[in-house]
Amino acid sequence: MEHKINAYNNLLELIGNTPLIKLNKVAAPLTGNFYAKVEGFNPGHSAKDRIAIHIIEEAERRGILKKGSTIIETTSGNTGFSIAMISIIKGYDCILAVSSKSSQDKIDMLRSMGAKVYVCPAHVSADDPRSYYEVAKRLHEETEGSIYINQYFNELNADAHYHSTGPEIWDQTNGHITHFIACSGTGGTISGTAKYLKEQNPEIRVIGVDAYGSVLKKYHETGELDNNEIYPYRIEGLGKNLIPTATNFKIIDEFVKVTDEESAHTAREISRSEGIFVGYTSGAVMQAVKQLNELGEFDENSNVVVIFPDHGSRYMSKIYSDQWMADQGFFDTKNIEEPQKIEFIK
Repeated sequence: MEHKINAYNNLLELIGNTPLIKLNKVAAPLTGNFYAKVEGFNPGHSAKDRIAIHIIEEAERRGILKKGSTIIETTSGNTGFSIAMISIIKGYDCILAVSSKSSQDKIDMLRSMGAKVYVCPAHVSADDPRSYYEVAKRLHEETEGSIYINQYFNELNADAHYHSTGPEIWDQTNGHITHFIACSGTGGTISGTAKYLKEQNPEIRVIGVDAYGSVLKKYHETGELDNNEIYPYRIEGLGKNLIPTATNFKIIDEFVKVTDEESAHTAREISRSEGIFVGYTSGAVMQAVKQLNELGEFDENSNVVVIFPDHGSRYMSKIYSDQWMADQGFFDTKNIEEPQKIEFIK
């Protein structure tokens, strides 16, 4: 006798439809209403689940991917985890070229998900043969039957968010959103989501968040890639030392730059004040909101939606490590955090 069981067939059916959560304590000093699209609720714990499933299933539809194929990608960690997870379920091999800037937590997670991982130096030019872009290209050429996702230059990256994140936010806000703010790395999240939202209401302000040490903000303002803007920074998954074609700069109204230090402290603040355990880029986007508030960007009628891209568990050895924070010089007289005590019962 068959019984009706209410279960998902696999994890992939859980991708998307993440909650929109009102920000209360962290937004209390700000003018307006602030909401976070919390992408850590995806099964792979980040927004990258959306692009990974969309690109892979499109490759299947086109007959490019077949069972037993190998998927190759460049990643700061999150996209790689999503691809590794999907590869397990769909029966593909997975090879990942990862930036050395990625946290050890992320690298260990990728290996635990069965991916073959190549860790590449972060602070080399994009065309350096050691860069994760060039390493992924070489691995693709050397691996028969492989496909290279190439999220930085893949139009399907933004397309995934146009068909999922954008409609979800529009429905969740009942069309009352006034500002959409997101970190920009590959640019897929902000470009695809903004395209959908602007089609519904062109007056919605779209603001990208960039890092000091990245070229995106100046390129948006001048149309020029200024190599003098490039220097090492710590935030993962934010900013670039090249111009990704997945970014639609025309649809973004403005870019704001944030520092490594302030973004790290703001991520910790979100976790401690809202109980939402967020990653480094979530701190970056909330730090940008604070800066925009100081500039008078919002009023009492503003309904601001930000993307919290991933889960804090991927940064235990970085922003949630007091030792790492101290080693970066992020604890000083201005930013002293009282550590939570651990008591051992004898």
